Amino acid sequence: MFSIHDKPARLCDGFSRRELLRVGGLGAFGLSAGQLSSARGESLATSNPAGLPGFGKARSCIVLFLLGGPPQHETWDPKPHAPAEIRGDFQPIASAIPGLHVGEMMPKTAALADRISVLRAVATDDNAHSASGYWMLTGSPHQPRNVENAGTGAPNDWPCLAAVVRSLRGDTSRLPASIRLPEEIWNTGHIVWPGQDAGRLGAAADPWLITCDPNAADFQVPQLALPAQMPLVRLRQRQSLLTALNAARRQVEKNVAVQRWSGLGNRTFDLLQSDQARRAFAIEKEPPAVRDRYGRNRFGQSVLLARRLVEEGVSLVQVNWTRWKHDQAVAPAWDTHADNSPRLKKDLMPPMDLAYSALLEDLEQRGLLDETLVVWMGEFGRTPRINKRGGRDHWGHVFPVALAGGGIKPGCVYGASDRQGGYPSDGRVEPQDLLATIFHCLGHSPQTHVEDQLGRPLVISQGDIIEALL
Repeated sequence: MFSIHDKPARLCDGFSRRELLRVGGLGAFGLSAGQLSSARGESLATSNPAGLPGFGKARSCIVLFLLGGPPQHETWDPKPHAPAEIRGDFQPIASAIPGLHVGEMMPKTAALADRISVLRAVATDDNAHSASGYWMLTGSPHQPRNVENAGTGAPNDWPCLAAVVRSLRGDTSRLPASIRLPEEIWNTGHIVWPGQDAGRLGAAADPWLITCDPNAADFQVPQLALPAQMPLVRLRQRQSLLTALNAARRQVEKNVAVQRWSGLGNRTFDLLQSDQARRAFAIEKEPPAVRDRYGRNRFGQSVLLARRLVEEGVSLVQVNWTRWKHDQAVAPAWDTHADNSPRLKKDLMPPMDLAYSALLEDLEQRGLLDETLVVWMGEFGRTPRINKRGGRDHWGHVFPVALAGGGIKPGCVYGASDRQGGYPSDGRVEPQDLLATIFHCLGHSPQTHVEDQLGRPLVISQGDIIEALL
């Protein structure tokens, strides 16, 4: 139930590093802390050049990414006075923030709204899933805009948020600094979006992708446990063999593909012997009541797993809400082109409301909310007007994002949309501003530079910090 996907790199002699690391049947996990610390990039910032509050308050960050585009009207920005074909079938309810009303299907979240700040006027003006999503994840506009499935690689190779965080912080524990789960984000045909890896920073900074279902009854991480027939002495013998094989290939270590795989074996052995890694993924140790509170589904248990990972020192965990097995092609995940109301009522809003509110409550009860930044987001919103199929279509012209925890002023509402929820009327925010704010809360000035694989300096964000949230 657990897998880590990587692109095979072939060496000059025709063997892949994956094949080389197959000694003893061991899989590849990631780069060692030593390698990442030597990777190009600027270390954790120690000053607050902007002099703004909230700097460095977040030790870690959890990003909840809702694939497909959550509708603004039924979540954070209801329009009860708009015509029926715009306001939809659901009523707004009062929240813990005076004057803030949210959709009626998020009652648990509404009760916690005084811990949350809401951006109501985020915009990309891009109506393509992968293009708008690329901008949201990297802070850099897709080229060209409004084009779906344009592919990965240059010019759309700006590093994602998770990759920049990993490059800046390095792997200071036996777990990587950034992790994505329970799978990557993709369009129909399993076309993977750009903007989910390190891009021009190089693969050493790629956030780990853990493909799993933490809700599965037999969920386990077999790669983090020694096979029963392999004693520790034998494991260490294989580690020595791997070290010798790596030494024999030093003459090709200048090859970028080989550099990526150098140290993977040592990292794997570290993990196989790491109590920390096994402890982080031991979700079965959670009390049943806690697991129930998050929701017994893949998203809810992935959110719970994210909390466990940040407790073990992971700097950033991105939980992707992707398609569920019973989703239909006409309206997968949050892409509700048809039957918007039934989909929201049955499949989307209740599990989201449950897991999101559980995470905020759980972090607060554990004394972790003040040092954990939680970001609720998607790639865009939905059209103001409901279509003939009872759905809402793609809409990048205005949509909400919610932030809570480390460095964020609670109970703030910034920006507004027009009367129909179609365009910003005040406080427009673009993705680079959102990422600049996240970096600030994590203790990195947006003007921090990292270096790409050619040694060229890259500023981590071209945006402006949203001061009203701090």
